[in-house]
Amino acid sequence: MFLKKLQLNQFKNHTESKFIFNKAVNCFVGDNGSGKTNVLDAIYYLSNTKSYFNHIDNRNIKFDEEYFMIKGSFTKEENISEIQCNFKSGETKKVQKNNKKYTRFSEHIGQFPTIIISPTDTNLITEGSEVRRKYLDISIAQYKQTYLQSLINYNKLLKQRNALLKQFDEKNYFDDISLEIYDEKLIKLGNTIYQEKKSFLVELTPVFNKYYLEISNSKEIVNLEYKSQLNEDTFSNLLFKSRTKDRISRSTQVGIHKDDIIFTMNNHPVKTTGSQGQQKSFLIALKLAQFEFIKKKIGFNPILLLDDIFDKLDDNRILKLISLVNKKVFGQVFITDTHKERSEAILNKAKITFDIFNIKNGEVSDERKQ
Repeated sequence: MFLKKLQLNQFKNHTESKFIFNKAVNCFVGDNGSGKTNVLDAIYYLSNTKSYFNHIDNRNIKFDEEYFMIKGSFTKEENISEIQCNFKSGETKKVQKNNKKYTRFSEHIGQFPTIIISPTDTNLITEGSEVRRKYLDISIAQYKQTYLQSLINYNKLLKQRNALLKQFDEKNYFDDISLEIYDEKLIKLGNTIYQEKKSFLVELTPVFNKYYLEISNSKEIVNLEYKSQLNEDTFSNLLFKSRTKDRISRSTQVGIHKDDIIFTMNNHPVKTTGSQGQQKSFLIALKLAQFEFIKKKIGFNPILLLDDIFDKLDDNRILKLISLVNKKVFGQVFITDTHKERSEAILNKAKITFDIFNIKNGEVSDERKQ
């Protein structure tokens, strides 16, 4: 699978930008704020129906404009798919494939998977559990569509159950039977999601360890631990035991919506013990493991997006990463960099086919074939 064409209209700082890509490496170069990362985000948007960096669609419209449009042409198994995303302020977002509008965006997720490695990924280590749950969810959703639908249904039921708990409190009464109706459905969906997350992390961890060792060339013992209340007891028992707490808090205190991943190095949290270099290696290994895992599940290469990767890594880690590209571990790769000469030197040294696109103030100034 690869992305052949891309067009941006009024997306972030791009008024109108058009690209034709090769199947190997495509590099966007320009100063900070020029709009090169916005091109990566547009590719991610076509894959996942939302921005990687800002989920609020209004904030992705070019300043002083009312709408944005992203259009791309993917080739997969000789089949060409035209994907278009439109959003106008005050209206519902539209996503369509080959001019046919999706009724549910979840139907699109996983068809054209992308993995992005970005400096903002540090939030996986530094931020709260919600960020890591989203990482888990988008990873699994890209190879198992039924998971995404189960998650949507679970969150819908959770919202309804919480609304019922608030209603009980406001009207000063409690109805066990009504609550149990929601619990029964929540338990079934929660158990399914829990098992999928658990299996994913069990299978991902050895792949992650392999990449960490390859990138860092160090002896630290790293691990991914799935933290879930369902590890300790059945979901049914947890809900029953938590009823008093739920009534007092007017919200559901147990379930897979409380899950987390614990990142450790030598049995200590990476957040507190890992150096900046170790944390970078940890995150890159995590994303590359995600790439390999999804590739194995779907049978073809996802698209890999590398945002300012050369700026954030030392020479040794860069060479390790590029060697993986050269070994044909990946398919189509998109890279951003602030230094054109650096990108050219690294990619030429690795003897990789690449195209360079110069981005300035949201415009493509020229393209040079290699």
